[in-house]
Amino acid sequence: MLELSDAQIGGWVGSFLLPLFRIAALLMTMPIFGTKLVPVRVRLYLSLAICLVLLPTLPAMPQVDALNVQTLVLIAQEVLIGVMLGFVLQLFFHAFVIAGQIVSMQMGLGFASMVDPTNGISVPVIGQFFTMLVTLLFLAMNGHLVVFEVLAESFVTLPVGGGFLTNQYWDIATKLGWVFGAALILVLPAITALLVINLAFGVMTRASPQFNIFTIGFPLTVVLGLVIIWIGLADILAQYEVFAREALLFLREMAQAR
Repeated sequence: MLELSDAQIGGWVGSFLLPLFRIAALLMTMPIFGTKLVPVRVRLYLSLAICLVLLPTLPAMPQVDALNVQTLVLIAQEVLIGVMLGFVLQLFFHAFVIAGQIVSMQMGLGFASMVDPTNGISVPVIGQFFTMLVTLLFLAMNGHLVVFEVLAESFVTLPVGGGFLTNQYWDIATKLGWVFGAALILVLPAITALLVINLAFGVMTRASPQFNIFTIGFPLTVVLGLVIIWIGLADILAQYEVFAREALLFLREMAQAR
């Protein structure tokens, strides 16, 4: 009969399960891997695989008691670190989602919604288009590899069992409101152009009230809005690089990585 001592169980919990909670929390909350498109079982297997790969390179883990309240506190701390790292990436992706929703409302496509499979809610079609676009750009530019690199470095800069709720940590967390500014910057040219178009229709209606401008105004606004978005896609890569660099720098600063 196999007998395990408390020291052996505590060593296994400290060396494998505690890092696994941080990795799994990140994969459960980050975009792409943490969406409903990826089954929970697949995310769990991926967390186990990443943990096994990182295990030989991780620093020494604390010896813990598997049935101690202190162990539960350490588990909660690891889950919180992983969730906060994933939350930064969610803000970065939602900047493009909000940008698409703002344009949809401005061009009259707010009623044209479709089910977002990643979040399980209905969003405007332009917002869903921007979501797919930023997902492909993130994977094509190896953004997921940078995230995994920061995750591996976080075990050195934020060791298991060490304090992480420092003033610098919360100062960085309060700066994450840049997502709304990023969304406005992305769609500001399109909003300005659509505003000029609506003002032109208003002038035409004022000049000739008998002319039913709403008959051609709505479809023309939609068509011109799509043309404006198509023209604006020429500069989307440069804007994506700026916001992705800023988001990944936020991620490194939160993990206190180099």
